[in-house]
Amino acid sequence: MNATTAEPVIDLEQERQEILKRYRRLLRAAKPLLKDNDAKLIKKAFNTSAEAHKNMRRRSGEPYIYHPLAVAQIAVEEIGLGTTSIVAALLHDVVEDTDMTIADIERLFGLKVARIIDGLTKISGIFEYGTSQQAENFRKMLLTLSDDVRVILIKLADRLHNMRTLDSMPRDKQLKIASETIYIYAPLAHRLGLYAIKSELEDLYLKHVEPEAYKDIARKLRETRLARDRFINRFIEPIEQDLAETGIKYIVKGRPKSIYSIWNKLNKSKKPFEEIYDLFAVRIILDVPSDEEKAACWRAYSIVTDHYKPNPDRLKDWISTPRTNGYESLHTTVMSKTGQWVEVQIRTERMNEIAEKGYAAHWKYKGNDTQTGAGIEAWISQVRDMLETATSNTDKKTAIEFVDDFRSNLYSEEVFVFTPKGDLKVLQRGATALDFAFDIHTQIGAHCMAAKVNNTLVPLSHVLQNGDQVEVITSNRQKPSEDWLRFVVTSKAKTKIKDLIKEDNRRYVTDGRDLVHKKLRVLRLEMTNEVINQLRAYFGSKTTDDFFYRVGKGHIDVQELKKFKAEKEARENRQNKLSTDKIQDGKTFEKELKKIHGERADADMLLIGEDMDKIDYTLAKCCNPISGDDVFGFVTINDGIKIHRVTCPNAVELMSNHGNRIIKAKWTSQKELAFLAGLRITGTDRVGLVNDVTRVISNELHINMRSVTIDSKDGIFEGIIKLYVNDTSHLETLMRKLERVQGVFEVVRFD
Repeated sequence: MNATTAEPVIDLEQERQEILKRYRRLLRAAKPLLKDNDAKLIKKAFNTSAEAHKNMRRRSGEPYIYHPLAVAQIAVEEIGLGTTSIVAALLHDVVEDTDMTIADIERLFGLKVARIIDGLTKISGIFEYGTSQQAENFRKMLLTLSDDVRVILIKLADRLHNMRTLDSMPRDKQLKIASETIYIYAPLAHRLGLYAIKSELEDLYLKHVEPEAYKDIARKLRETRLARDRFINRFIEPIEQDLAETGIKYIVKGRPKSIYSIWNKLNKSKKPFEEIYDLFAVRIILDVPSDEEKAACWRAYSIVTDHYKPNPDRLKDWISTPRTNGYESLHTTVMSKTGQWVEVQIRTERMNEIAEKGYAAHWKYKGNDTQTGAGIEAWISQVRDMLETATSNTDKKTAIEFVDDFRSNLYSEEVFVFTPKGDLKVLQRGATALDFAFDIHTQIGAHCMAAKVNNTLVPLSHVLQNGDQVEVITSNRQKPSEDWLRFVVTSKAKTKIKDLIKEDNRRYVTDGRDLVHKKLRVLRLEMTNEVINQLRAYFGSKTTDDFFYRVGKGHIDVQELKKFKAEKEARENRQNKLSTDKIQDGKTFEKELKKIHGERADADMLLIGEDMDKIDYTLAKCCNPISGDDVFGFVTINDGIKIHRVTCPNAVELMSNHGNRIIKAKWTSQKELAFLAGLRITGTDRVGLVNDVTRVISNELHINMRSVTIDSKDGIFEGIIKLYVNDTSHLETLMRKLERVQGVFEVVRFD
């Protein structure tokens, strides 16, 4: 009798009971928000979703209905949304995954729910070069913010649950989903004031992209928890005594910063975990009536600074002037008795709820739980304005450019400045006098010549500071120039300047197209889309219009098209020869690979794609991957497959905007192969140090060096060494040995 692997037995009745249990939990959470027929409507949405998804399972094997129920639960409990959002969350995948249409949803649940679900439904189809399905979907979703912000709030709930259940996905899907999350969804959560969700999304990104770093920080936080708790208790003891005497109700708690923010700090400071002091913040939450909030917060601040010396440069008053996303809090950094800086956040219960739940909490406190039309949420109007500005020229802007422009504004800090009449304007941190002019009106920006800041004449590029009073000086003779794009930072100014320049320079695009067309005819090349895209990439232009513009303006000489043709033909000849040789003789193919890649082209080196084949590739220069690194393949337009490290600075952008061109890649067992790597060594200077460092590299480990640069100043030295190693373990052995050399303080790898 042959033994066979039994399929796991599914207890359908047990699953049905679990689904009902989760549904009841959702109703319990929603109960305080329900009115009139809301419960019936939610039940109808649940039954519709359960029926539509009844034969579907998630990759983990669970019934699919668990997912919409979880998304609705997050929308209620963690964001604070109401019935319309619960219904939309339960139905959010129905149109995308089943035969049900948006028209069916509108007929059963009304126009509001149908619009939200339409915004959540992905676009299908083929997209032109210079964009991607991911970017088009981001754009579609972001544009719905002008109609109903709940689309994005439900999408964030959907993404949070997907990230929480990412373990069941294959590695390449994990990387793609995690990269999208850190690229657009975490910044969106930040912009909408959902700090708890933003932090969790960032932590989950790190957990899946850099699991070892995540586990290491989590372990160290666990190990230092007792010492940290003791420190916090001693720190807050005198503060609590004084607060108790005031009679104000309060909660004081210390909490560690998120794992992702600690990881970021470690990377930026290049210090070990043990030397990072501000790993936590102390938060004081006061329970006072709304008319006493400001006075109570400043009273608490006074108590804190009675006991601990504050850093005057680190006081942030977001109570007098809240952030544009509604965030209100008083932040100060004070010196503890043990010589450690401690961040203290002071806020009220209301401010804390807005900080945790962002937009939805505003409805509760403003007495407005309808759609965003009343204009009372000033902080969302700025986001809307950003979107409207970004889409004012949508026909000429690719989805990738649109998402990039929008994203660049999401994490920005703010600067508060005043008009000559004393009106407050909130701009992005780093904004210039020219950004201010465009914020007032497009035409004022277009004709802006200079500005007066606090009655002093300054250039357009002058960076504004908190409290500046700005007066714009205009002239009808002034015209926007490309140079302006170098120093403006706001999305509105950038987009308006580009639009004005494009309007002015449209003839250059037409002239350039004509010149290219004539030259290609002379070179006997047909002006196809493929050839134009190759030319665009060859000359490093972002779009075809940009390429034609540069030709029309004279920045690119059409004579250079000859060189393009010669290189194109040479590459095609090489590829033809390579495929012919492969058919004739497999060994010749291996030799050709060695010619292209040098010693790297060993047969069992890097396996690429779903079938893990040996395919021609090049190593990306932006991150210089070496054997043993966690890597992925990216299919380029002109240069075949490029291999990048998962931690490459460009990885997040590539995976977020071009997920369809990402392919699996992994190293196999290695022979002695050489990869170029870079090390930065810092330490205290002494006689013979360089000799000791090079002896470890050359004599002990027999590693070839390509270049060594040593710079010494005031007893401190920094060395940059480029060398050839076999793999990551070879490199790590070298780094450990170098760290043991007397006087060496730190050895880090750089790309």
